[in-house]
Amino acid sequence: MGRWQSRVALGGTDMLLFRWIASLLLLASALCFVFYLGTGRVQYKRWGLLVFKWTVIAGLAFFAVLIFGRLV
Repeated sequence: MGRWQSRVALGGTDMLLFRWIASLLLLASALCFVFYLGTGRVQYKRWGLLVFKWTVIAGLAFFAVLIFGRLV
């Protein structure tokens, strides 16, 4: 039972770190879109889409690893 409790505690820290990183990346993406709306420069729109795309990909990979860990 002690082994299970240590895994749960570690998972909580990993999840908290992931949530902060994902939140900051989504905020950066939103700021890029706001800059695009304010300036009209397409460069900001591309950056916003790029950051958003990689945030979604990283999130899917993170949750795939969590699900795989539960199965194994």
